[in-house]
Amino acid sequence: MKVILLAFCLTALAYTVHAQELYVNTEPASNMAARSLGIRLENQGYNSNGFKNRTTLEAMYGATGKLMLHGALYSSNFYQRSQRFEGGSFYAKYRFLSVDTVQAHFRGAIFGKVGVSRNPYMMQEIALEGDNSGLQGGVIFTKLIHKLAFSGSASYLRGLNSANDKGAIAGAKGSLAYTISAGYLLLPKNYTSYNQVNLNLYAELLGKTNPGYAQSYLDVAPALQLIFNSVCRLDFSYRTPLYNNMQRNSANMYLVRFEYNFFNL
Repeated sequence: MKVILLAFCLTALAYTVHAQELYVNTEPASNMAARSLGIRLENQGYNSNGFKNRTTLEAMYGATGKLMLHGALYSSNFYQRSQRFEGGSFYAKYRFLSVDTVQAHFRGAIFGKVGVSRNPYMMQEIALEGDNSGLQGGVIFTKLIHKLAFSGSASYLRGLNSANDKGAIAGAKGSLAYTISAGYLLLPKNYTSYNQVNLNLYAELLGKTNPGYAQSYLDVAPALQLIFNSVCRLDFSYRTPLYNNMQRNSANMYLVRFEYNFFNL
């Protein structure tokens, strides 16, 4: 029993020490611990001719120390007046690079995502979070230096014809996405226990462009995050455009997320 309790504490402490990598709008190159399960409940929304919001239920599993899997289901009223089930997505990330030093590390990972949606293709943005059916693949690099973490990603998205009577995609079928994220561990100043409350501050840049269509955007997304007992986290974020030349749902959108993690399953 003491060995099991020690293993849990060490795993939870590792989750807390790297808390500033738990970005709100993006994924880091680091993975959650092996044989751990995370459950997320998320709501995003905006006000445009009435209040629109999307609810996401997501499960994350650390298959190994290098492989992490996500599955998500989406429901929203983005494309109609009432809420309805939209579809789902599957995400896999494999960490191929780890360089560790004292109070610092560097990570590299590749990822892939597939999304299935019943929504019509009405926007210029290709998004696999309930909006479109499609594929995405890319690479992520993350650098941790004590209480500060930086991360960047680049990926390609390919929209696919959806199974509805609205027809094929109108406009771009391919898109390039890129992100730059920074996270800082504000509290606690010193660790004494894994059950201390963590306060993390984030600033993230989120961009996409549709090559050949003169459609692109770049958003800034500040975020605040609280972590309780190293297993439960609460995220708040709001994204707004620095530049926008793309018809989309994601501009000027809030995000609220609750996540709970189970270790050493």
